[in-house]
Amino acid sequence: MSRHVAIVTDSTAYLPQGTMERHGITAVPLTVVLGDRALEEGTEITARSLAQALQKRRPVTTSRPSPQAFAEHYRKVAESGATGIVSLHLSAELSGTYDAAVVAAREAPVPVRVVDTGMIAMALGFCAVAAAQAAETGGTVDEAVTAAEKRAAGTAAYFYVDTLDYLRRGGRIGAAQALLGSALAVKPLLKLDGGRIEPLEKVRTASRAIARLEEIAADRAGSAPVDIAVHHLSAPDRAAALADRLRARVTGLADLHVSEVGAVIGAHTGPGLLGVVVSAR
Repeated sequence: MSRHVAIVTDSTAYLPQGTMERHGITAVPLTVVLGDRALEEGTEITARSLAQALQKRRPVTTSRPSPQAFAEHYRKVAESGATGIVSLHLSAELSGTYDAAVVAAREAPVPVRVVDTGMIAMALGFCAVAAAQAAETGGTVDEAVTAAEKRAAGTAAYFYVDTLDYLRRGGRIGAAQALLGSALAVKPLLKLDGGRIEPLEKVRTASRAIARLEEIAADRAGSAPVDIAVHHLSAPDRAAALADRLRARVTGLADLHVSEVGAVIGAHTGPGLLGVVVSAR
């Protein structure tokens, strides 16, 4: 953590723990409601247990952190020595997390800039790292925000899901509802656009959809320096194979992360998810 500017995000950034510790980034957890139990993402529910619940068709919903949870987190960060906080969160189009942070920021003991990154998963995580790197070099709150926003502008996220049913249930697909009429006959590819999950392509088979996901990500990466994250839910072999192909194909690759998404994103995508985040350095 910088002596002056602290970086806060939320649990949907899915940053590796070592990365968070190295850059002093902290996260406020979202909640997964499994039946009648409210469980904090990252500490009280795993992706594996979430996938098992979904496969058994148990009712699963998600919930934003409360303003009180953010207020307590900001207080602790200020007590640790921060004189300013940059609070970076998943798209406000997908969650009320940003709104809860804004409410808490009004009463924080130090100035807090809350940013709707318009991102999710490591697309958000890369923004948090960029802000932390700016703070580490003595950057101000404004400079850390600018670094995060610049990173967000150069980041794209693409997703393959086995079915749109989970996104439909959670009301998270926006214009992708246009695909529902033929959802059983296609394997949908989606993208993050304007903070919303939007349709990208309809592909007839899973193997072809994953091949297109690779092609799209590689085309987006080009030859410039980029970081890539490959996400999955209950599809580690598919994710590893896709990562290997991208590693061989993307000439400007700097860092490549492979990880399973947490329970919050998993609840809305279902098992079989593959996602690729491409983020220009």
